[in-house]
Amino acid sequence: MVLKFCFCSMRILILGLDGAGKTTILYRLQVGEVVTTIPTIGFNVETVTYKNLKFQVWDLGGQTSIRPYWRCYYSNTDAVIYVVDSCDRDRIGISKSELVAMLEHLGNGVCSWWRH
Repeated sequence: MVLKFCFCSMRILILGLDGAGKTTILYRLQVGEVVTTIPTIGFNVETVTYKNLKFQVWDLGGQTSIRPYWRCYYSNTDAVIYVVDSCDRDRIGISKSELVAMLEHLGNGVCSWWRH
């Protein structure tokens, strides 16, 4: 009897406004603990492995000047994690607008919402 193991790979984007906690969540998923982070200018790409799944996770910066470029990363993406800073009530409307714009571009993709 031969056992075959599938080592599947998925591409995931982590999006949200600047300061929402995207990078903190990425490194929590990767190393299992909270690490000190600095604001992301551009993007971070890390590999997160869980059982037989390998996730290539793209953490995109959330500054106003970077958000228009998010759409450049949508193709070949299997899932999106959208992070909202639930304590930042002043920008919840902006976050909602960005989420709606993203969903309009993605169509029928998979999206997970994370409150941080």
